[in-house]
Amino acid sequence: MRQDHLITATQLSRDDIEAVLDRARAVADDPAAYADRHAGRVLALCFFEPSTRTRMSFDSAAKRLGMNTIDMGDVDSSSVSKGESLSDTVRVIEGYADALVLRHPSEGAATLAGERVDVPVVNAGDGAGQHPSQTLLDLHTIREDHGLDDLTIGVMGDLKYGRTVHSLAAALTEFDANQHFISPESLRLPRSVRFDLHETGAQIREHDDLEPILDELDVLYVTRIQKERFPDENEYHRVAGEYQIDAETLADAPDDLTVMHPLPRVDEIAPDVDETDHARYFEQAHNGIPVRMALLDTLLENANPDGDEGTEVGR
Repeated sequence: MRQDHLITATQLSRDDIEAVLDRARAVADDPAAYADRHAGRVLALCFFEPSTRTRMSFDSAAKRLGMNTIDMGDVDSSSVSKGESLSDTVRVIEGYADALVLRHPSEGAATLAGERVDVPVVNAGDGAGQHPSQTLLDLHTIREDHGLDDLTIGVMGDLKYGRTVHSLAAALTEFDANQHFISPESLRLPRSVRFDLHETGAQIREHDDLEPILDELDVLYVTRIQKERFPDENEYHRVAGEYQIDAETLADAPDDLTVMHPLPRVDEIAPDVDETDHARYFEQAHNGIPVRMALLDTLLENANPDGDEGTEVGR
């Protein structure tokens, strides 16, 4: 991790992850102890793509730490609509804030931003690339239910374009986890992601059907088929709705199975799953507050206010 940026989950060691999650647990147990820790500091929210959970939870997390937030607003009402480059945008905003959260449709955008500014940058999603802060709250949710070792997880849906999947898979290589990936052939993990996982010695298997492995799973992580990522709408319609679960699907699942989803969902998880003991996706979303408070606290604690090189977080 360059200085205090969080760009990809691959930067995070096991120790890094556990340190943030331990702090998140402390925040959840005693949020008042973290109030006003960063009073007077400012977090800039720069979202070039739509967001509800990530934008609002970072906003809420910052304010619970005593920070103020500034928001770039809609891209169409910003100078981006006049042709301003991402490089210039983040260099300008750097002068207004102590940290910057960036979501952008282009893979690699957060890397570029991190190379241009000295304040901490958090990648809140770069196209079909990575979403590391989502991964931290996913891991927090899993750890609270099952721990992160001796874990068997199934990830189902859009594995090709799913940045939450790419980040989570990378982070789980730091733990003793068996990873199963369930998707149609056309939405399997990108070759580059599979290569990176194999290079770490990760235990992964790919499937086109959930049923044969459901009884092995501790966690089922479901993702939306992302219409906005498909270059060809006809390709989207060929796979839309192909992977769905409902309460009947889970009738023979292990009693302690945790069902997760980064949200928003469309039709891949039926509403009747909400009433089962398996559902954790709303709790998962709510975990964005303590985890992002812990992350911001860590990044700002490590950032050097004099502008010299800060302590590295991650490797």
